[in-house]
Amino acid sequence: MLPTSLRNLCAVLALTPILMACENGATAYMIEGSQHALILVREQPYFWDKTVNQALIPSRLPSCQRRVAIHPDRTELTPIEVFEAGDRLWGVHQGNRWYLVSTEKCAVQDWDNAQGTAPGPLVGTFRLKEGAIAFVPAGQ
Repeated sequence: MLPTSLRNLCAVLALTPILMACENGATAYMIEGSQHALILVREQPYFWDKTVNQALIPSRLPSCQRRVAIHPDRTELTPIEVFEAGDRLWGVHQGNRWYLVSTEKCAVQDWDNAQGTAPGPLVGTFRLKEGAIAFVPAGQ
């Protein structure tokens, strides 16, 4: 019979691969240095969930930093394109959903972009890169 502490350690080690299957990650599109950014957060609370909770954080310190939940995604990240849409305003596109993100008003909202046209030039895409979420600037 194993001592209790050794049994507990074995139980934790046995669960480690299962717990590691959960996704908890974040990455940022740095706009003007580290003080101005759009941040994507993805969290899968349980390994058996087929969806991942997502949030966008418009950040322009010290005036703005707010976490806003957006629609969940599947466990395999659907790429998220980021477009310039105006002064401190971005159009964000994932699958068939569009969002407007403002670091001026510190807001994220659903956008009914019926035409599906980009509001301005593509600045980059949140996507998987070497197995982790990353922001990849346009043209790379």
